[in-house]
Amino acid sequence: MKSDFKKLIPTYSAKRGEFAVVTVPTLQFLMIDGHGDPNTAQAYKDALTTLYPVAYKLKFFSKADLGKDYGVMPLEALWWSDDMESFTSARDKSRWDWTLMSMVPDWITPEHFEAARELVARKGEAPALEALRLEPLEEGLSVQTLHIGPYDNEGPVLEEMHNAFIPSQSLTMTGRHHEIYLGDPRRAAPDKLKTILRQPVTG
Repeated sequence: MKSDFKKLIPTYSAKRGEFAVVTVPTLQFLMIDGHGDPNTAQAYKDALTTLYPVAYKLKFFSKADLGKDYGVMPLEALWWSDDMESFTSARDKSRWDWTLMSMVPDWITPEHFEAARELVARKGEAPALEALRLEPLEEGLSVQTLHIGPYDNEGPVLEEMHNAFIPSQSLTMTGRHHEIYLGDPRRAAPDKLKTILRQPVTG
């Protein structure tokens, strides 16, 4: 059986126009950090071309050697900035910091990760391998919603989440803004893109 973690983990689902308070389980991710506009920064391109080969190598290894098949999970990212207004009204992407991520199941060990990284390194097509890591992420209590449309149209949704809904629930933002890209911008029209927007909070 092939595991589809998008269906098995409830927090990989959200509704458009609805802010939901959820508890996100601790999950394990491939992670790589960077800074700058994702549309123009070379660091972002290098991170993408490094993350996916290792993610797929781990998936194939898991199926062949461990007998556990699963679908490679969608791209995710943590975003932050010294000035959070750059996410909402200003949308100044040159000031953004980010961590690109791909979730991998908990049966993938650091030894598996190192073996996959070595195999990918031999092909010489993953420019940021030294920056890639395997690490758990513990978000816990969070608020999330589904945004449908271009990424640059997220501002009003985030404004409402951060400045209206979260305070109205007597919650306080804690962790970094988290996006889960359920749509593929290479294949889907901008107005059809689906993105889960998540903000960790504390009560």
